[in-house]
Amino acid sequence: MLLPPKQQPEEPKTLAAALCMARALALAAWLLWAASGGSAAAAAAAPTVLSFPAPVSALAVAGGRVLVASGPCWYEAPPSLAWKSEGRCQTQAQGEKEEEEEAHNQLLLPFGGEAEGDGDGKGWRLLSCWTKPDCGCILQELLPEAPGGSPAASPSIRFGRELVSSFSDSRSAGCLYFSPGLSEWLLVLATSHQSLLRPGSRSRCSEKDKAEEVSESTARTAVSLSGRQREGRVGEEQALFLASSAGEGGEQQGPLAFAEAFLAQGHFFFPFWHPNRRLAPKMLVLQRDLAQDQLRPRGQKALRCLGHAALRASHFLRARLLWIGLFGEEPRGHQGRPEASALCLFPLQGLLRRLGGCSFGPGAEFEPPSWMDTASPCEEIAWPLNNSTLLTHSGLVSVYATVVLNKTVLFLGTQNGQLLKVILDDNMKSNCPEILYEIEDESPVFHKLELDPVNEEYIYLPSNNEIRRIQVANCSKYVSCKECLSALDPHCGWCHLKSSCTLKGECPFLEKSLNWTSILYGTDKCLKIYTSNPDRGEISVTASGDSLALSEGFSTCTMINAKTSKVLCKHPGINCTCQLKTADLIDKVRVSVVSGSWQLTEMLEFNACPSQKTCSECKRLGCSWDARENRCVVSTDTCKRKVNCDEIISTPSRNVTLQRSKPMIITSIKPAWISTLGKSEVLVIGENFTGSNILMEISGTSSCKPDEISVTKVLNHTHMKFCLPPSRKEVKSVCIKESGFQCSHPVPLHYVSLPKCSEIFPNITWRSGGRNIIIHGRYLNITDSVLIVDEMEQTLIHFTCHTNSVECNFTTPAIKPEKMMKMAAIVLTIEERHVPCIKLQYDPDPEFIHYELTTDLEPDLELKIHKKNDSLNISRSEIEIFLSHVVNKELVNITFTVQNISNTEDRSIIHSRAKNSGIKIDRSSVKVYVKVGNFVHEVPNETHGYVYLYILFLIIPIVIVAAVLVTQRKSKQLNRKLSAHLELLECEIRKEIREGFVELQMEKLDVVNNFGTIPFLDYKHFVLRTFFPEPGGNPFIFIEDSSALLSRSPSQKDESITELSKLICNKKFLVTLIHTLEKQKTFSVRDRCLFASFLTIALQTNLVYLTDILEVLTRDLMDQSSNAQPKLMLRRTESVVEKLLTNWMSVCLSGFLRETVGEPFYLLVTTLNQRMIKGPVDVITCKALYTLNEDWLLWQVTEFNTVALNVVFENIQENEGEGTTQNIQVNALDCDTIGQAKEKILQAFLNKNGALYGLQLSEMGLALQSGVYMKELLDVDSSSVILEDGIIKLNTIGHYEISDGATIKVFKKEETIISGCSDEEYSDNYCHLILPDSEAAKDTQSAKHKGKQKFKVKEMYLTKLLSTKVAVHSVVEKLFRSIWTLPNNKAPIAIKYFFDFLDTQAENKKITDPDVVHIWKTNSLPLRFWVNILKNPQFVFDIKKTPHIDGCLSVIAQAFMDAFSVSEQQLGKEAPTNKLLYAKDIPLYKEEVKAFYKAIKELPPLSTSEIEDFLTQESKKHENEFSEAVALKKIYQYIARYFDEILNKLEKERGLEEAQQQLLNIKSLVEEKKNCKWIKECTDS
Repeated sequence: MLLPPKQQPEEPKTLAAALCMARALALAAWLLWAASGGSAAAAAAAPTVLSFPAPVSALAVAGGRVLVASGPCWYEAPPSLAWKSEGRCQTQAQGEKEEEEEAHNQLLLPFGGEAEGDGDGKGWRLLSCWTKPDCGCILQELLPEAPGGSPAASPSIRFGRELVSSFSDSRSAGCLYFSPGLSEWLLVLATSHQSLLRPGSRSRCSEKDKAEEVSESTARTAVSLSGRQREGRVGEEQALFLASSAGEGGEQQGPLAFAEAFLAQGHFFFPFWHPNRRLAPKMLVLQRDLAQDQLRPRGQKALRCLGHAALRASHFLRARLLWIGLFGEEPRGHQGRPEASALCLFPLQGLLRRLGGCSFGPGAEFEPPSWMDTASPCEEIAWPLNNSTLLTHSGLVSVYATVVLNKTVLFLGTQNGQLLKVILDDNMKSNCPEILYEIEDESPVFHKLELDPVNEEYIYLPSNNEIRRIQVANCSKYVSCKECLSALDPHCGWCHLKSSCTLKGECPFLEKSLNWTSILYGTDKCLKIYTSNPDRGEISVTASGDSLALSEGFSTCTMINAKTSKVLCKHPGINCTCQLKTADLIDKVRVSVVSGSWQLTEMLEFNACPSQKTCSECKRLGCSWDARENRCVVSTDTCKRKVNCDEIISTPSRNVTLQRSKPMIITSIKPAWISTLGKSEVLVIGENFTGSNILMEISGTSSCKPDEISVTKVLNHTHMKFCLPPSRKEVKSVCIKESGFQCSHPVPLHYVSLPKCSEIFPNITWRSGGRNIIIHGRYLNITDSVLIVDEMEQTLIHFTCHTNSVECNFTTPAIKPEKMMKMAAIVLTIEERHVPCIKLQYDPDPEFIHYELTTDLEPDLELKIHKKNDSLNISRSEIEIFLSHVVNKELVNITFTVQNISNTEDRSIIHSRAKNSGIKIDRSSVKVYVKVGNFVHEVPNETHGYVYLYILFLIIPIVIVAAVLVTQRKSKQLNRKLSAHLELLECEIRKEIREGFVELQMEKLDVVNNFGTIPFLDYKHFVLRTFFPEPGGNPFIFIEDSSALLSRSPSQKDESITELSKLICNKKFLVTLIHTLEKQKTFSVRDRCLFASFLTIALQTNLVYLTDILEVLTRDLMDQSSNAQPKLMLRRTESVVEKLLTNWMSVCLSGFLRETVGEPFYLLVTTLNQRMIKGPVDVITCKALYTLNEDWLLWQVTEFNTVALNVVFENIQENEGEGTTQNIQVNALDCDTIGQAKEKILQAFLNKNGALYGLQLSEMGLALQSGVYMKELLDVDSSSVILEDGIIKLNTIGHYEISDGATIKVFKKEETIISGCSDEEYSDNYCHLILPDSEAAKDTQSAKHKGKQKFKVKEMYLTKLLSTKVAVHSVVEKLFRSIWTLPNNKAPIAIKYFFDFLDTQAENKKITDPDVVHIWKTNSLPLRFWVNILKNPQFVFDIKKTPHIDGCLSVIAQAFMDAFSVSEQQLGKEAPTNKLLYAKDIPLYKEEVKAFYKAIKELPPLSTSEIEDFLTQESKKHENEFSEAVALKKIYQYIARYFDEILNKLEKERGLEEAQQQLLNIKSLVEEKKNCKWIKECTDS
C-alpha cells in the first residue's frame, strides 16, 4: 500500500499544513521534556512500572518514544515510563455482539524519521494492524506531546482488508522500508489467513455474514508486497501463496506463525513454524526486486536447534549479521526438563547459502510462482553457528541482542518472570546467565524485548499488562575494582570518583580525566593488592598504585576494617605494605589510595580455606574438605557436612570414564520440587546404589557449570540421601554416578522460588477452633511445615502441605479462654527460614439464642435455631445439629440436616429438618445441641425464659412493698445518728485542713550540716553489693585475701583455671559461649545476672577487653531488637549484656559517684531521716506522718506533743575523749516508743559531739530519774496495755507520763533487747500507733474526743506529702544536678564513650528517630545505674536502709526517671500522688536533661588511646582486690552444666576449633583434679 512520506494525497492542503505545524510545535515540547525528565527518570534506582488495562500484545520503540498495544488500543509513553497516553482504540463494529472477542493487535510498525530523507527527519508515523474490524491496518502520524498533556489529535487512515491473520494460533510479521527510487514506503507482510487443518474453515476478518466464504486468493496469500493503496486483491507478482496441501497423502497443514520479518543484504527473511504440528521451524527467504516492484522467492531452509519444533522468539543482530532463534515447545506451565528451550545463532550467510538451486516442491508450505523452475525441488537444512546450541534453559520465551564494547550481549526473558543477561566471548560461547530481575508474581515475560531508545542502560521488560524499565546490569554487586572489571560485563566499569562499580551514566563526568574505567582497560587501572602466606598469625598485605600514574608526593595509602571502620594501617605515597593480624582479616579490609581528587579503593577478602593442603588443617579452620576434588572449600549453610579425615578414600582420575557392570538407575527423587534455598535432605530412589564416592550431578542452564554433590548417606542399594545446595530458579537435570563412571539417566528437579500465600478462605474462625481453612498460594508443597502462631509467637499447631502446590487445608486450633488473642499468624517454614503467610482472625464462639421445635409437620420434624449475627459467615456444611429426648427412660438422638440460613438485622435463623420416626417427643426432656468445629453448645428453649420471667414479675412487687416498709422505719434512726456523726466529721475536717495549711506555709527544716565523716563503703564492698543485690549467697568469697596472695606460690595455681582464663580471653569463643547459654531454656534471668557478675569480676583487671566484649554483645542485642521495638532495648535485665552494662557502669563510675554525687546523696538520706522523725512513726508498720510516699503515710495517728528531755549519759570507756558532752537536751514525741527515743538520743549525741556513743542501740538502757528514784523504761513491761485480742500495745513516752524537762539517764545494761523498725522485731501480737479495728471502735465509744479517730480520712493528710517535699526539695535538686551537670564542662569518660557508641550504632542502623537514641541512653545510664544507686543508699554508704526510707527514695527515683522520659505525662485527678508530687518540676528537669545529653554529644570525641588509658588505670587501681579464680570457677560451673550444647555450637562455628580443643582440655584437667581429690580422701581414710 502507498504510504507517502510527507502528506496524504486524499487530505486537503489546509489539513496537511496544519499537521506539519502541529508536528513542529509538539516536537519542540517533546525535545524539551526528553532533555529534562528523561534523564531524571533514568537515574532512578528502582524499576519503573507502567500498567495497562489489558495484556501487552505488541511493543515497539521509535523516535524517542515507547509504543505499546494492549487490548483494542495502542498507547504512547516516554522512555522513562512516567506516564502514558492513549493513541487510538478499535471500537466494536455496528451490530457486533458484546460477548464476541475484541480486536487484537497483530502488528505495530513505527516508521519515518530520517529514513525518508526529509530535512528535519521528524516525520514518524505508525502503522498498526488489528484483527478487527476486517483484519486491516490503520495509519497515523505520531505527534509529540508534553508529559501530562492530552494527546495531540492525529487523523487516521484505514488501509486494506484482510492483511493480517485473525486466528489465535497464528502470528503475522511485517516490515516497512523506504525506496528512494520509488519515493514511497513499501510494506512486506507475512500472514496466514486460513486454517487448512480443517477443510472449509472460514476467515473471521470479514464484517459480512459469517457464512460468506472468503475469496481463495485472499485467504491463501502468505507474503505480499504493496506499494500503492489497493482495496482489491494483491497481484501474483507481489505475493507468495500458501500451498493447498502438504505431503503425498494430501494431509492438510495448519496455520503458520511468523516470528518476525527483517531485511538484510537485499533479502527479506521470514522465520516461521507450525503451531499445531511437530514440524521443523523454517526460514523463508525472498529477494527484493525494486526495479520490477516484485518479490522473488529464493526458497526456504529448515532450522535445526536441538530438535525443537516451535520458534518462541527471535532477533536479528545487524551489527553481527546474526539471526538469533529461541526454540522450544509452547510454554504451558512449568517445563519438565532443562532442555525445554534452546538458543541458537545462525549466520546470515549460512541462511543464504545454496538457496539458488532449490524451489518449492511437494510438501512445501508455499506454492512456487509461475516463473520458478520446479524441476529440482529441495529443502536445505540450516545449522547453527559452530553446529552447536548456544545454551539450553527450562523456560526461555524472549530474546534481545546488542553489541557493547565489541561484546555481544543477550537479554533473555523466561516463562517464570526472570530477565537474564548473557555475554558471549570472542568465540561466541556463552557465559552462565546472570539474573538481572525477577518479577514477584512470576508472570511470563512477553516474547519481545526492547532497549530504551534514549538511554541504552535500560531495557523494557513486558509481562502481562505491565512494562518495567530495568537497568541492563547490576554493577553494584561487584565491590572491588578488580572484581568489577574481571566480570567482563561491558556495561559495568569502575567509577574512581565514587569508588564503586557503576554504569557509565551513573559515574560523574570529569574533563581530561578517565574517571570511569571500562573492561577495555582490564584490571591495569585498578589498585594492585598482594598478600603473603600467613606466618605466626600475621599476613603481609601490599598495595601498589604504580600502574595508575599518580603523584607520589600528595598521596596516602590506608587500610581500614570495612565492618568496624578501624584504621589498620596508614602510610604516605601510592604504595604501602602492612603487617596485618589474622584476626583483622576475618572481616573485609578496604584498601584506599588518595591522590589529589582521586580516590582508588579496593576490597580485600582473605579466604584461608583454599590455602589449606590437608583435610585436618581444613577442618580445623571450619572449612569443608572436598574428598572428590581433594581440596579445601568454604562450607555452605544448607549443606554443611562433617568429614572424617581418616575415612577419605582417594578417587580415580576424573578424566577416565569407566563402565559399571550394573548401571545406577534413578526412578524418582523426593521431593522433586525444592526452593532456591536448596534442601538439607532429599531421598533418591532407584537401583544398584553400590560403590564408593557416589556423586549427584545437577545440571541446569547448559552454559553453567554443573554441581557435583557427594552422597550424604547410602541407606541401601535402592535408597540414598543427598543434601542439595542453593541454586537459581529453573528446572534442572539430576543424575547419579560413582566417581569415574558414567552418569545415570537423568530425572528433572525443579528449583522454584520461596512459597507465597495469596489468600486464605475463610479468613476468620471462632475461639474453640475446628474450622476448615484453605490456604491459596504458590509452591506450598515445598514447605517443610506450616505454623500457626499466636500474638506471643507461641506455636499453636503445625502441619505439612506436600500434596498440592496451590492449596493447603488445615483445621484451626482452639485457643485458651484466658488468652485475649484476636489474630493468629500463618507462617511457612522452609530450611529453617520463616516466611510470613497471612493473618487469621479469631472471633468469639457463635452465640445461639434459642430454638423452636415443630413436630406436627408429618413426616418431618422442623427445628429453627436463632443465632446472634456475627462476622463468622458460617455456612450450612459447617453446622451439625443434634436433638436428644427421653423415650421409655432411654435417650434417643436425632440428627437434623440444615436446609438453609435466613438473616435478619440482628440474628440469623438456621432452618433444619429430620425424619420423624413416629415416636411422640416429650418436650420437657428435649435438649438441642449445635456443633461447629470443636464448639458444641446446648441451645436453650425459648419457653424456659418466659416461665422464669413470669415468676420474676410476681416476686418483684412483693419485694418492693417489703423494702419500702423497712426503709421508712430505719431511715428515721439513721438520720439522727448521721447528723451527729456529720457534725463531728465536719469539725475534724476543718481542723485538719487548717493545720495542714499552716504547716505547709510556716514549716521550715534545719538541715544538719555537721553530719561527720560520710561513711563510704570501700570499693570491694560497693562492687559486691552492686553486682549481687539479691539476699543469699556469699559474695565475700570473691574478696582476695592479701596474706594468702603473698603466701601462694606459682606452682599452687590451678592449671585448669589458668587455661580457662586464657580461653575466656578469646573474644569469639566468649561471645559464642554467652549466646549459646542464653539460648538454653533453663538458663534463667538470675543465672544470666550471676554469669555477668562472675565475668566482670574475672575480667576486673582487663577492662579494655571487657569493654570490647560489651560492644560486641550490645550490637548483637541491637540486631535482635531492630526487627521488633528498638525503644525497648536495655529496658529490662533479661540478658547477660544488660547486667554486664550495669556492672561496667558501676566499675567505671565508682570514682565519680564518690567524689561528686556522694555528698549530696548522703545529705538527702540524712535529711529524709530527720524529717521523718519530726512526726509520729509507727514502729510496727514503719509508716510515718511525714513522708513522700502515700503508701507509707501514717494517717491513723492521734494528737501528739513534743517532749523536751534532759539526757544524762553514763560515763563509759569508749566516749571519755576531750570535749565530749555528757548532758544533752533531746526533743522526743509523747507517742514515741522507748526504742525510738533511744535512736533519737544516739543521733543527738552524734550531732552534738561529732562521734558515736560507745554503746550499740541494743546495749543501751533508759531510766526516768526523779530525785534518787529511778525507773527503767522499756517497750514492754508489766504495765503494758493488753488489748481485747491479746495484742500488746508498746509503751510510749506518754505511757510513762514523762513531762517536759524530765531527766533521762542512759546506762549500759546486761540484757540485749531488739528495738527499732524491722521485720523481725515484733510479731503480730504487738501494736503501736495503728490499733486493731475492734479497739478503734471501743475508743470511739469511750470518750467524745477519742471518737474523732473513727472519722479520719487518708486524703486529709496528703498535705503532709507536700510539706515533706518542700522540706527536702533543695536537697533533691542539688543531688539531681550533681548527676546531670558536667563539672568543668567535662563528662565522665565512661559516659561520653558509651553515649558516642550508641550514636554511632544508630547512624549505622539508619535510625533517624531521635527519641530512640534518647531512650537508649536513658536505659543505659539513668535506668541501669543511677536509679539503682538512688534506691539503694546501702550500696554506697555503711548505713541501714529502713523500709520507709526505701519508699521515699522510690518516689524520688521515679521523679528522676520521669525527667529522662521523652513522652509527655498526661496526669488527671485520678493520677497517683507519687506522680503528682513532682508533676510541676518534671518539665524543668526534662529541659536540663536534654541540655545534658546535648552537651555530652557536642564534646569532642574521645580517642581510642584516651579510652584505653582510662580503662587501664581503673584496672590497675583495683588489682588483687578480687579472687579471679573463684569467679572463673563459677563460670566453669555454667560451662559444665551446658557442656554438650556449647561443644556442639563450637563444632558448627568456623574458626573455633582451637577453642573447642582447649575446652576439652580444661574439662579433662577438672576431671583429673576431682579424681585426684577423691583418691587422696580415700587414702587418708
